[in-house]
Amino acid sequence: MIGAVAAQSTPLRLATVEDDPRYRSSLALLLRGLADFTLAASYARAEPLLEAAGKARELGMPSPWDVVLTDVGLPGIDGIALTRQLKTLFPALRVIVLTVFDEPASVLAAICAGADGYLLKSAPGSELLAQLSLVLSHGAPMSTALAGTMMRLVRESNSERSGAASLPRDLGLTPRQLEALRGLVEGLSYREIGERLDISIDTVRSHIRQIYAALQVHNVAEAVSYALRHRIA
Repeated sequence: MIGAVAAQSTPLRLATVEDDPRYRSSLALLLRGLADFTLAASYARAEPLLEAAGKARELGMPSPWDVVLTDVGLPGIDGIALTRQLKTLFPALRVIVLTVFDEPASVLAAICAGADGYLLKSAPGSELLAQLSLVLSHGAPMSTALAGTMMRLVRESNSERSGAASLPRDLGLTPRQLEALRGLVEGLSYREIGERLDISIDTVRSHIRQIYAALQVHNVAEAVSYALRHRIA
């Protein structure tokens, strides 16, 4: 496995949605290099995956997959709409967007839809595998080339602020928790946030739990979306 994450006792079930048959086959071959994942399903469109997810929900069953890796530019229901609907059905399901688009609007749309990560198809296979491995530590997979895009979003958000930056009083976030939130906005993993703040991963997790409670969100994507929309990180 790529990265320093300990092996999972049970591989995470991963489903892909990609309409290009050649890329879908290449992706399946690449994903077999991840020992901590098993490719449970591969779809050319969003509709059959949503149908399977909907049936599982109707029967009171858990999600058929732990992670869904989806293209954005799909025929019919696109990847952004798919992400939003999957998160409605199974909020804990991790959805990673895989696309050729690196425009800020596309990144923000995916985040606001609930995506847990955003990867570029142009990224080398080794980087794609390494970024997917961040899912194991509840990090937010994001292609290296997108770091600048995310920072630009943050800078644009900051530049629109009037007066000194301040947190709404009712949030109750500490300066340390705000720094952890900024780390999430930048796409850092829990480990990277811990290294930046010189704290343990357990402490990072504690900060993130308190951030979720304060913002009334349930995952990294929702926290990042809230921070960008309300310009608090």
